Amino acid sequence: DLFAAVEPILPSLQEDNIVVWVLGSGPYPPGVVALQELLDAASEELEPEDVWQPEDMNDTCLYIFTSGTTGLPKAACVSHLKSIMCLSFYDLVGASSRDVVYLALPLYHMAGSLLGIVGCIGIGEQGWGPHGELSNISGGMTLPPTPLPQSRLSTGATCVLKEKFSASQFWDDCRAEGVTVFQYIGELCRYLVNQPQRPGEREHGLRLAVGSGLRPDVWRSFLKRFGAIRIVETYGMTEGNVTLFNYTA
Repeated sequence: DLFAAVEPILPSLQEDNIVVWVLGSGPYPPGVVALQELLDAASEELEPEDVWQPEDMNDTCLYIFTSGTTGLPKAACVSHLKSIMCLSFYDLVGASSRDVVYLALPLYHMAGSLLGIVGCIGIGEQGWGPHGELSNISGGMTLPPTPLPQSRLSTGATCVLKEKFSASQFWDDCRAEGVTVFQYIGELCRYLVNQPQRPGEREHGLRLAVGSGLRPDVWRSFLKRFGAIRIVETYGMTEGNVTLFNYTA
């Protein structure tokens, strides 16, 4: 859909040896790589391990373009190690394989793709609480603090993918799909709070909301209006190497 915006400057890009990849059926001008054609022609058999296994876990796994809050959008290098670490995201906030995660964030950003999708894949049968305790989510039981295991079985969890966030449809979606966990950016919660009040807004199974950028006033209004939902606010950057979790509220 965005190729039309690039096409006028395509000659100058090609002069700078920049290759343009497009996911779509085309046809496209010469020199443009139609990724869908390559995917259709690719074999379904796995390549040998020495082809796809990284030599160093700190090598670049993928590039994710930032939103450009401090300048123009730029490609941030995400290593194999960082990608794998995202498997533990939902475990760190207390989710379990019995949860149903609602995800309406764009998958071309780290929050939606790595924390959201990869995080769902990495969820274990039981969730780790904020202080290292092992939480039995369905039974409401919390065991004493336990050191994180060296390895454990990742069973994954159900992820409800919404193509585009809709504040007016959100609670209906939650009830219809049995949603228990919601991944947000701060503005999504503000959109929900700004919606006209409707009957049954507290009639849902949502127990946990996790994300970034939630303002204190919206935080308070969200809980007051929609019920006792645990909120875990996080802070991190795509190109950063430190992430903060706020477990206090």
